[in-house]
Amino acid sequence: MVLAIVFGAANAYLGLIIGMTISASIPASVISMAIIRGLLRRNSILENNIVQTMTTAGEALASGAIFTLPALFLWRANPKMFTITLIVLTGGVLGVLFMIPLRRMLIVREHGKLPYPEGTACARVLMAGEEGGRKARLVFGGLALGGVFKFLEDGLTLFPSEISTRVAGFRQGMLGMDTLPSLLGVGFVVGPRIGALMAAGGVFAWLVLIPMIAYFGQHGVVSPATDAISGMDASDIWDHYIRYIGAGAVAAGGIISLARTLPTLWGTLRGAVAGLRIGGDIGNFGQLRTERDIPRVFSIVLAVVALLVIAFAPQLSVGVIGALGVVVVGFLFVTVSSRIVGIVGSSSDPVSGMTIATLLIVATVYRAAGYTGMKGMVASLIVGAIICTATAVAGDISQDLKTGYLVGATPRNQQFAMLIGTLASGVTIGWVLLLLNHAYGFGSKALPAPKAVMMKMIVEGIMNANMPWDLIFIGAASAIVMELLGVESLAVAVGIYLPVFTSMSVFLGGLVRWIVTRKRREDAQADGDEIAERGILAASGLIAGESLIGILLAVLAGAKIQLPTVQIFGNTGSLILYLLLAVWLGWIARRLRKSA
Repeated sequence: MVLAIVFGAANAYLGLIIGMTISASIPASVISMAIIRGLLRRNSILENNIVQTMTTAGEALASGAIFTLPALFLWRANPKMFTITLIVLTGGVLGVLFMIPLRRMLIVREHGKLPYPEGTACARVLMAGEEGGRKARLVFGGLALGGVFKFLEDGLTLFPSEISTRVAGFRQGMLGMDTLPSLLGVGFVVGPRIGALMAAGGVFAWLVLIPMIAYFGQHGVVSPATDAISGMDASDIWDHYIRYIGAGAVAAGGIISLARTLPTLWGTLRGAVAGLRIGGDIGNFGQLRTERDIPRVFSIVLAVVALLVIAFAPQLSVGVIGALGVVVVGFLFVTVSSRIVGIVGSSSDPVSGMTIATLLIVATVYRAAGYTGMKGMVASLIVGAIICTATAVAGDISQDLKTGYLVGATPRNQQFAMLIGTLASGVTIGWVLLLLNHAYGFGSKALPAPKAVMMKMIVEGIMNANMPWDLIFIGAASAIVMELLGVESLAVAVGIYLPVFTSMSVFLGGLVRWIVTRKRREDAQADGDEIAERGILAASGLIAGESLIGILLAVLAGAKIQLPTVQIFGNTGSLILYLLLAVWLGWIARRLRKSA
């Protein structure tokens, strides 16, 4: 439960900066083994599996919350902590319960066809439990270094956390980098290809689109619009134009990713209906331990209670329409998510694309039913947040159930563990969001909350018909062009949408992974995989360390406690220190391989 809260808070902080979260399964498994095997002297792979299952609930709930709920703060709706708790708890509980009838079909019957990459990798880590102490040192070492680095740059402000430079020959062209340990870790985890695609999107936005807009603004027909553009710097142009183009590209990329799964979706839905008929008996009597799910009566009663809360809780105010939307659209996308992660993994699960599709459906229905203005926007966003949370949790527990299937766990115990982890992190995530918003402000430079801002724009565009559709369609057309060129548009679109400073840092992390894992011989694949696994553990530590110190600094800011600040290094010094951190990440992975 403690790890669920910690990794939930860390992923919430990370997602509000970069718009994506990182799987907690393997780091949680390693820390669990260090505690259970190292300190408690217990040798139980199933206990480690339960810890890992609980922990990932915090990560999944964080995804559902930070992708959507900051939009409520941007609208000045300012939800109370109890309201946030209701949203994430109902979504998380339904995500677990909706997945239960799918387990036998997706995890058991499709074994060998659906690899569930993170779940399989986590099972290997658990099976190699004798390495737990060494791997735990990787996580804790990265955690300490990432925390110290973050404290020095943003706590004591010894050096800037953002460096930038104008690019000669490009009107208002600019490149730069956020020197944040978490972004370096994210880049190592996602790898060189995704990092390069995000950097390509950033370069396209800041060295192509922004200079073009600035040029046309100064040399076009004189008008109030062009006069306004001529007075903008790169950041202003990004805020007024590029962000909408990026939102259109992300929306189109997410929908394209979703469309690719339609054949899979249809087959999975048919199997799910069959699973409801033959998926399990009421009490699990007579079944093997490894085949037992939560009893059907318990899961149905709990689901009905959650839906009644959604329909009638005054804190939510979404009505029966919202509850019906959660049942129909929620179960649909839970099924999609559970199937997709079996093929491409949780990191590539297009949760944001499914949330966009959800908001398009829900906001249109609410508007047709007479819900307009702020009331309609808030109701649409809350339903979208519940479904987003359910989708993220379902994809996550699918990986956990795959791990359990491979190590011989009891599904029922895992499902109860996920519910407990959901409860633990659900009652604290609201406090984390309120704290971060009070300290930094959602939508600010410190916490841009990119996915939530995009969801806000989509709902506003549907309800108020005031979205700059020309820019949105330009972005969507750009994504289509990328797909026609054979490029995965979603990663590039995220690079367009985020500031280039973020994308370049992620690219640096991916570059480090490429350098230390590239094959010099045809038989070096095993070495490369081992380096990647250990580097990912260290990178996960960097992410967790920075995130936790970021939350600590938010607590100090909320308590009006000011730390002594003095800047010793400028942009050059900050860049050198960041490159040294990157060198450490690559060196530690290769060094441990040689000493293994």
